Parts: sequence; C-alpha cells; structure tokens
Amino acid sequence: MGIVANLWRHPIKGVGREELASVNLTAGRCMPMDRHWAIAHETAKVDFENPEWARCINFARGARGYELMAVASQFDDATGLITLSHPKLETITLDPETDGPALVNWVAQISNPDRAMPARVFKADRGMTDSSSQSLSIHATASLDDLSKTMGKKLDQRRFRGNIWLDDIPAWSEFDWLGKSIRIGTAEFEITKPVERCMATTVNPDTGASDADTLGTLNTKYGHQDFGVFGIVTKSGVVKCGDKAELI
Repeated sequence: MGIVANLWRHPIKGVGREELASVNLTAGRCMPMDRHWAIAHETAKVDFENPEWARCINFARGARGYELMAVASQFDDATGLITLSHPKLETITLDPETDGPALVNWVAQISNPDRAMPARVFKADRGMTDSSSQSLSIHATASLDDLSKTMGKKLDQRRFRGNIWLDDIPAWSEFDWLGKSIRIGTAEFEITKPVERCMATTVNPDTGASDADTLGTLNTKYGHQDFGVFGIVTKSGVVKCGDKAELI
C-alpha cells in the first residue's frame, strides 16, 4: 500500500519541527514529544493549574504569526533541552520546563505584533494536537506532488506540519481510508477524519512569508480544505522510515 518516507515531530506546538528516523508509538497516545509544549498567548483561555487539551486558538502558531513557520528545532531526549533556530534570530538552546520566560521572549521577537503576544509555556498530560483526540496526522507525498502541480509551485511538506508521510500510494487515496484501519510498521491506526487546513500552510517554511494560496487552491480545485488524515494508534508499535503501510 505504501512506504514511510518521512517522520516529523513538533516538540513545541507551532514553533519548530524536526525529522525522525523512527518512533515508538503507544496505543491511545499522541506521537511522543509531539506538541508536548505550547505557548499560550496573553488572551488564552486555558487553566494553568489544571491543564487539559485546548484548542489551537489559545496558542502561538503559524496561522497567527507567519514568521513562526520558519523555526526549526532539535530536541535532545537525553537532556530535555531543545535547540531552536530561525533565519532572523540567534539560535537558542533551553529547557522549556525551567526556561519558560526565555522561550517566550525568543518567540515574541518573531510573533505578529497585531495579534495577542506569547505569554507563558503550557503543558498538559498529552500533546496539544489540533484534534481533541490523541492522534497523529498521516499524509501522502503523491497528494503533495499533485497539489504542487496544480499550483505550479513546489510545496515543501513542512508547510503541513504532519507526522507521517507515505510514498507509493495514489494521490488523495488517503481519504479512502476514513473509518478503516491501517498498519504502518508494527503499529496500527484507526483513520478518523481529514485534516482541515489553515493559513499556516500558505507560509514558506524557509522564509516565514506567505507565498502560496494553498487554501484557495484546495477549495477551488478540489472542493474542500483538507489535506491529510488523522489516525489514532490502536496497537502500540514502532514506525521507521522505509516501513510498509497497508490496510488491514
């Protein structure tokens, strides 16, 4: 059915991304360390004393501040330190658990001053994914290639901040999986719903500038604003680049 081409995680929601070679997944849980932290803005309606999953509108993210899409990150699982880089800022290494103010100040420099500014690091007992369920996002590289062809512009998969990208499946066939189960590597997933896209996908991940009308093209040419699907892990397992993916 397909082959795992790329794996990505985003330790801080909306701020940075990093590529992985493999990942250990647990049934009913998000990808480990994906959206593990988020940065609540000054008008966020979240409970810091009893933190729970909250909608993305409460946090710093690329749809609110395009420059954030140009952040790259590298998380060290052994030390708990994360290194963040951006073309307009000095690279910084810190621990989000103890260096929250420094992280907020760094992100504030590339945040949109016309929107609520970043205020405080937020963490719950699960990843702050865009879905209220603990899920991963799964994408087809052929769909990205087809959208690129339609737009006449090569699109980078980093625009879509996905977790798993699959080669060797037909473009847009991922929507045929809705309500079905798939196996990727030794992990199994229930495919629950499509991923509705936002303005962050219009932004170039190298420059932090909005330069592609992805949403207009999806709506006009394809009749929807979806790209990729959400999957819930139903069987724990390991997923590695090069692993097979198949319907079960």
